[in-house]
Amino acid sequence: MPFRYYLRFDQTTPNRCPVYSIKELDVQTLKSYLDDKRKIRLLDVRSMEEMATGMLPNAEKLPLHTLPLRLNELNREDVCVLYCRSGARSAQGVGFLMAQGFDEVYNLRGGIMAWVRMGLPL
Repeated sequence: MPFRYYLRFDQTTPNRCPVYSIKELDVQTLKSYLDDKRKIRLLDVRSMEEMATGMLPNAEKLPLHTLPLRLNELNREDVCVLYCRSGARSAQGVGFLMAQGFDEVYNLRGGIMAWVRMGLPL
């Protein structure tokens, strides 16, 4: 299966956020898509300091805290894959974008650490 869905919010409790399914890609699937030249926007949501240590090839810098301010730079029709160090912050970004009406947004499961563990270049 190329991606998984995860429930991040609870709708059954009053005053909670609605339920959003977070879609995730694993490293192998992302690498395959990139090798096949699929049109994917890779968005690095780590801090600028973290990005200085290395980024995935062709990734765009979009620190998580700037995401609400930079929504106008994203197209709701684009396929976007967000990543951070471990996948936790990028999952928050995916949830936020889904709440803003984005459908084709994915979290890189395991983040850049999973990419490096697979021996792939930065």
